[in-house]
Amino acid sequence: MTIKSLDVAGIFPPVPTAFNEELEVDHQQLSENIRTLSQFDLQGLVVLGSNGEFVLLDEDEKTAVIRTARESMPPQSLLFAGTGCPSTRATIRSCSKAADAGADAALVITPSYYKGKMTDAALLEFFGSVATSSPIPVILYNMPTCTGIDLSAEIVVSLASHPNILGLKDSGGNLGKLGEIVYRTNGDFQVLAGSAGFLLPAFAVGAIGGILALANIAPGECLQIRTLFQKGKMEEARKLQSRLIPLNQQVTKIGGVSVLKSAMDYLGLYGGPVRGPLLPAGKEEIKRVRSLINDAGIEGFS
Repeated sequence: MTIKSLDVAGIFPPVPTAFNEELEVDHQQLSENIRTLSQFDLQGLVVLGSNGEFVLLDEDEKTAVIRTARESMPPQSLLFAGTGCPSTRATIRSCSKAADAGADAALVITPSYYKGKMTDAALLEFFGSVATSSPIPVILYNMPTCTGIDLSAEIVVSLASHPNILGLKDSGGNLGKLGEIVYRTNGDFQVLAGSAGFLLPAFAVGAIGGILALANIAPGECLQIRTLFQKGKMEEARKLQSRLIPLNQQVTKIGGVSVLKSAMDYLGLYGGPVRGPLLPAGKEEIKRVRSLINDAGIEGFS
């Protein structure tokens, strides 16, 4: 199989890292969550993404999380691991470690500490160098809310020609840009929506799937949007998409990881605490997300 033939079409939950009360990684709970999610027809899952609190884990912890995930998943399911670091050198090393631990592809976020110096030339050099050295395919990760940098269509299209750059996860939500990228790459570059809030519109402009925080607590509904779109049942898809938007907003832009974890606890998965400097979800946040779960008709895991 060539790198470009690796099919990532489908839904991927970016799994939160489970911590115990001492804020150490709880590998048993992480494994149980992954086994539960793997009962759904997901294309795979992601560890060490934004919802995985990857910036709050050390190098050895990251490697151990990838190993636990790989051991807990069906062998045919794809595993992506976040490998982005502030430096090119560290990112390349992280990609190698992820490959050794069992990841199928590296999800590489835009470096942002020297944000003012991250010109188009710098970003092209960074991603190109990482992809050339990585033993596994690279997926570009555009997350302007966290990085303050929004990868342009021009940069993405330029990088799409690299033989080891497989696709893009875009959490910016600029649908015009996503459509332009799909068009200018002749549909050969695999684009994944980075939020369930715009999943259906992303499909409409050529995305082939999504890496969705909401898929941790509503995997069936996220999969159903894709199925309805593929069957041309657009009105049903639109209604389901609209029903999920308030809940998605609450566990992403408004509440974040701590609220997502509280939602997981409510639905029968293990959410547990977050690591500092993140704060635990407040009582009103927990009350609000539970209400939205009920309003959206999301059922618990059995």
